[in-house]
Amino acid sequence: MTSAPHHATPGVVFHLDEGDPAKHESVLRNVANVLDALGDGTVVELVTHGPGLRAVLAGAPHETALRTLIERGVQVDACANTMRREHVGEDQLAAGVTIVPAGIVQLIHRQRDGWSYVRP
Repeated sequence: MTSAPHHATPGVVFHLDEGDPAKHESVLRNVANVLDALGDGTVVELVTHGPGLRAVLAGAPHETALRTLIERGVQVDACANTMRREHVGEDQLAAGVTIVPAGIVQLIHRQRDGWSYVRP
């Protein structure tokens, strides 16, 4: 299991807990739009848990967009609690996805660290 790095400068954390592929597409587009507007140096993290985990599985409908965001420096997180509950192995995640112990707790840590919280 990989751990999420701690960033010195507050960034933007996106929250995805919905299972609808149309919602996944919208959220990934929102993340790309933030990078376009604020620049690729902007620290951005996408936290998925619950049904949102489906967005970060290998072979998901929007995996290409997801990979592009990861290549642009976005940290994409999968909740280990959800993975255990749904019997999803690390090998089932798209390449480059980080596993965090608990998606909700990751969101709390980021907000306590002063990150901007977005739940599209």
